Amino acid sequence: MGERRDRYSQQQRRSRFNEPKKRWIGCLSLIALGCLAALLTVDPPSWAKTTKQQWTDSSGPFGFKGETATGKHGAVAVETKECSTVGVEILRQGGNAVDSAIASALCIGVMNSFATGIGGGGFMLIRSPNGTYEFIDFRETAPQAASQDMYKDDPMLAQRGGLAVAVPGEIRGFEMAHKRHGVLPWEKIFEPAIKVAREGFKTPDYLHEKLKKHEEWLLEKPEWASVYAPNGYVVRPGDIVKRPALAVTLQTIATEGPDAFYEGPIAEAMVKRVRETGGILTLEDLRGYKPLIRPTVHTYYHGRKITTCTAPTSGQVLVSMLNLLERYNLPVLGKIGVNIHRMAEAMKFGYAFRTEFGDPDFTHLDARYEQVASKDWADEVRGNLTDNETHDPLYYNPKYDHISNHGTMHLSVVDSNEGAVALTSTVNLMFGSRVIDPVTGIILNDEMDDFSIPGVPNDFGLYPSADNYIAPGKRPLSSITPVIVEQDGHFELALGGSGGSQIATASLNVLLNVLDFGMELYDAVESPRLHHQLMPNRASLELGFDRALTEQLVQRNHKIYWLTRNDTVSAVQAVQRLPDGTVQAASDPRKYGLGAAY
Repeated sequence: MGERRDRYSQQQRRSRFNEPKKRWIGCLSLIALGCLAALLTVDPPSWAKTTKQQWTDSSGPFGFKGETATGKHGAVAVETKECSTVGVEILRQGGNAVDSAIASALCIGVMNSFATGIGGGGFMLIRSPNGTYEFIDFRETAPQAASQDMYKDDPMLAQRGGLAVAVPGEIRGFEMAHKRHGVLPWEKIFEPAIKVAREGFKTPDYLHEKLKKHEEWLLEKPEWASVYAPNGYVVRPGDIVKRPALAVTLQTIATEGPDAFYEGPIAEAMVKRVRETGGILTLEDLRGYKPLIRPTVHTYYHGRKITTCTAPTSGQVLVSMLNLLERYNLPVLGKIGVNIHRMAEAMKFGYAFRTEFGDPDFTHLDARYEQVASKDWADEVRGNLTDNETHDPLYYNPKYDHISNHGTMHLSVVDSNEGAVALTSTVNLMFGSRVIDPVTGIILNDEMDDFSIPGVPNDFGLYPSADNYIAPGKRPLSSITPVIVEQDGHFELALGGSGGSQIATASLNVLLNVLDFGMELYDAVESPRLHHQLMPNRASLELGFDRALTEQLVQRNHKIYWLTRNDTVSAVQAVQRLPDGTVQAASDPRKYGLGAAY
């Protein structure tokens, strides 16, 4: 089942590439006969029929209009204004980008616990002021008692309950980053988050939306209702939410150090709660957790150095897409139909490559990852990218079925010395495993759901990847894609996103908007996006995506899916340094965020 299956040989694939003219003639006749049907496909749902010119300054395309925060020294983009401000205050107090990122992440872990927190894990990409990079992997790991077939009979157990919980890595990751790069005392960095948890915060609109969506089960569980529905209904926008148990936990970790999370009363309470809810986490799992320093990967895109992270993130997928699109010199023609089609095709090739990903400590495929992130690979694939039509998924030669992930939180920081951080953390699905420990206030992840489960093939005959099967101590594949851009040796841009499988494509959209299409940072983040992940074989478009460009996609045989308010979308957080030294922060309106700068 784990055997690689090449559905198209190289010769078969190239023979297909010699047929586009014949197929395009047939396509033209179909368009002539079915023009009306095609145009109906182009139309978004009624609520999405709008243009950017109709958006008001107060609402924006996503019901919220943010703004660019501008300063001369440092900038922070997080999902809430409060946590962006926390990051800037740490910079004002003499902290650097790493100090600011940790403080901001702890803050958002209190406020947006549905997506992130110390019960989860993630990845951090660090640029030092001298231009060197470091990638810290604090992804959760499978417990030692985990096994490949543990969810075969009931896959839902990988999403809900104690059996879904992997070993949390966030605190160990922050410890490593702080020891290697931080300048402020550890305890100082925790102060803002402790204050927010103890004194409470006003319920943001976005949190309220998530609580309403999950209201039924939240009200049924007293340990959850006591936090988010103390009056018998989920808190409303503006209502105060306090996290007293979590405040005590954070204070203990701040005072006693990171070991207090991984052994002692906090660890014992977490393990007890996980095992009460059907899990296998042990104290030995917690004590044995270690973050890793992994290699970064970079490419040059029209002269700019773009650095991101290696597997188990999807950074090399982003690099492969950029390398391919660089061959077309997109800025010359701008945002026209053929370039949008090329973006979609680059995404499809990239996501086909992503099906081979897994934890590099278990897969030993480093050479393959490097090959596909190379310029040579882009040159080869360019010959297979047809400008006049798209193809079925097997044309792009995926080896396996792929995993779709969800949730997450991203933040970006730049300080006055051009030190920068792109940090993404997650508890995976909304509210993680739906297990909260009432003693510590910690919400536990359901990261075990990001592993592949052996089973039946998908609709294209592709089986799940053995490279992402569960094994004790293994890290699951992730869509997370932190990115830092520099030009002429100076920091220019840091960004990343939340939103599971859409993260790499959202990052690509924003990068191209800034680097190729000359958009201002906030406009680049706000602009409606294209997403394609190969399977399902459809181009997903956001509210307000240009109609003429949509028609161009349809003419090239793309199936269009309009993302609704109920769909997961990626929220990008970005900071930028302009040539005159001004720094900016843009937080994504999709999560009603606001950046901060000074």
